[in-house]
Amino acid sequence: MTEQALPKTLTEAIRYFTQEKVCIEFVAQLRWSDGATCPRCKGRKVTFMASRSLWNCKGCRKQFSVKVGTIFEDSAIPLSKWLCAIWMIVNAKNGVSSYEIGRSLGVTQKTGWFMMHRIRLALHRGSFNKKFSGPVEADETYIGGLARNMHFKKREALKAQEKFGKIGKAIVMGMLERDGEVRTRIIEGAFAKEMKQTIRQHVEQGAVLYTDHHGSYHGLAREYAHKVINHAREYVKGNVHTNGIENFWSLLKRGIKGTYVSVEPFHLFRYLDEQTFRFNARKGNDQDRFMAAVSTVGGRRLTYQNLIGVSA
Repeated sequence: MTEQALPKTLTEAIRYFTQEKVCIEFVAQLRWSDGATCPRCKGRKVTFMASRSLWNCKGCRKQFSVKVGTIFEDSAIPLSKWLCAIWMIVNAKNGVSSYEIGRSLGVTQKTGWFMMHRIRLALHRGSFNKKFSGPVEADETYIGGLARNMHFKKREALKAQEKFGKIGKAIVMGMLERDGEVRTRIIEGAFAKEMKQTIRQHVEQGAVLYTDHHGSYHGLAREYAHKVINHAREYVKGNVHTNGIENFWSLLKRGIKGTYVSVEPFHLFRYLDEQTFRFNARKGNDQDRFMAAVSTVGGRRLTYQNLIGVSA
């Protein structure tokens, strides 16, 4: 990285990443702190060709750029625009639309949309090795359009397919460790078996668990210190509440309804990854969130065909 102080605001980031050379050095340093590694053969014997901003691998005898093996691969968009897009998306509390990304960076809306989904892939946490030790709040929510606003035929078709829950809505389950991280998962239905299994996968047995009065949570007292709040009567009773996870749902739906407006169920998990990342990094500043996001761009690839569900 250059000796210049790293940016702390979007304005500083735009100035800092004006030159493509600076962007390449920045991404390379975050990606290969111990020196460049060939993304194809994992060889360490590489030489940098400054005139072309490429590395040459002596092992597989192939050349590669800092974009190869990252979310930036095969993109003609310069890194200066990519890095500014990352800054915008990880620091916008309610999200940022692809139209705004397009206008701000001088690309089309379609390109902005594709860039944002690639960035969301970088924000994905993957599998979790450590379970929550508590106290943990668990809750479920429904995401999707209102049935009364749907065309009659679509509403009737969805009603025929509906197994449980609200017509045409996706069901998302969330678990929040108080003063800690949140984890989300799309579930098939609000059934006791699936909801309890999700809790067991993410919460240690014996931990303090707070839920509402939903019937699917009944019986968890045998495995957890299960505390229940009945929302039909009250929302808080001492330390017993689910206000933390409800706050997360509020932020998520504010972004989906107010910024993105229409989210296809096929892509919903990506928007969950985005909001989860921002929420879990809420105690840091804009620079912290940006650095954390850029450090995870490697080893992840998303083609347009994969994004829209079409095989190449």
